[in-house]
Amino acid sequence: MLTPLDIENKKFSKQIMNGYNVEEVDEFLDEMTADYEKMYREVAESKNKLETMQEEIAKYKNIEGTLQNTLLMAQSAADEVRDLAKKQADQMISEAQNDAKQAAAELEQQIALKNKELEDTQKQFDVYKAKMESLLISQLELLKEINKD
Repeated sequence: MLTPLDIENKKFSKQIMNGYNVEEVDEFLDEMTADYEKMYREVAESKNKLETMQEEIAKYKNIEGTLQNTLLMAQSAADEVRDLAKKQADQMISEAQNDAKQAAAELEQQIALKNKELEDTQKQFDVYKAKMESLLISQLELLKEINKD
């Protein structure tokens, strides 16, 4: 690719007959040099911008990859925490059910024991009542005999 300096330093051989006007050619070359220099700078700036943008794109792609990995790890960790929490909840429910069953069985045993105690007490009361009735009857008969005499 020609540089602006190449265009500026370009010299043409001059012919005496049917040649170009040297001043017009020089002016045209000066204009062309200025325009070409401007475009050359713009192309160079564009290349620099392009390189900078490509570097930034690479950096953002790297960040994107890191974020995706982080997101996957976070999702995995969340799944593990959820699974662990579910296992712990299931275990707690199971333990609570077992404790409730055990407590119910103990209460049933206590109720059965209290019912047996109640029956024993009622039997003792019935025996005591029968003895008292028997005693009262015998006392009443003694009184009747004493009164007859």
